[in-house]
Amino acid sequence: MTETTAPRVEAVDRALQLLVALADAGPNGTTLAALADTAEVNKSTAYRALSTLRLRGFAAQDDVNGTYRLGPAAFELGDRAYAPHNLAQALHPALIALSRAADELVHLGVMTGDHVLYLDKVEPERAIRVWSAVGQRVPVASTSMGRALLAAREVPDKLLGGYLKNLPADRHVTAEHLLDSVAAARRCGYALELGENEPDVACIGTAILRGNSAVAAVSITALAVRMTPQRQQELARLMVSEVGPLLPQGLSLMPALTGMPHAG
Repeated sequence: MTETTAPRVEAVDRALQLLVALADAGPNGTTLAALADTAEVNKSTAYRALSTLRLRGFAAQDDVNGTYRLGPAAFELGDRAYAPHNLAQALHPALIALSRAADELVHLGVMTGDHVLYLDKVEPERAIRVWSAVGQRVPVASTSMGRALLAAREVPDKLLGGYLKNLPADRHVTAEHLLDSVAAARRCGYALELGENEPDVACIGTAILRGNSAVAAVSITALAVRMTPQRQQELARLMVSEVGPLLPQGLSLMPALTGMPHAG
C-alpha cells in the first residue's frame, strides 16, 4: 500500500497539519486565519481542532492577542523520545558496533549539571583494567564526553571556568587547558582526555546531536600508550563509520567529525 492510497482519517490529518503549521509559526505564534489557510480548512474547522489541541496541551493561545503557538505537550513529546533510558536502548547497537570495530571500551553519556552520567557501556573482549559503571557520574571538565558536549553546545568560553569549581582535587585541569580542549573539539569534532581521570588511561569522545542540540555523547576508552595521534584519527573515523549509520533518524554526530574522510 502506497502513501497516496493508504486510508486517511481526516480529523487526525487536519490536526497534524495544524501542529506542523504551529511549529512553523515559531514562538510568536500566528493567527487562526493563517493556520486555517495553511492547513487548507475553514476557520470554524480549524478552531474546533485547535480547541482539542489546546485541551491536550499541544497548542496554546495568547490571552492578549489570541494568536496560537505550539503547546508544552508538543515539546515534551519530542523530549520523551530522547529521554536517557530511550537513548540508551536506541543507541546500544551503535555502541556494540563501535566497541567491536575498535576493540576498546565504549561509553554513552549525557550531561547533568557539571557531570556526565554514564547511560550505557560495552566492554571489549580484551581486558582494559578500567573501572566504570552505568549510573556513574564523572566531571564534565575532565572527560572527553563532557568536553565534546561543551563544544557542541557552544558554551561561551567565559563560562567554561564554572565547570572547574567542583572538580575533585586529583583532577588537574586548568582553565587554559579546558579552553584549549573545547576549542580543539569545536574544530575537529571530537575531544580528548589523556590520563586526567585515571592515570595511564585515555579517551576520545564526540557529541550526538538532535538538530542543533547536543543530547548525548559517545566515547572510546583505551590505555594511554595506545592513544597515539594516528590511533586518535583511526578511532575518530570509526565513530563516523560505525556509529553514524546506526543513529536513529533525527540524530547526527558533530558536524566537524562527519566531514572527516573515511579510512580506506
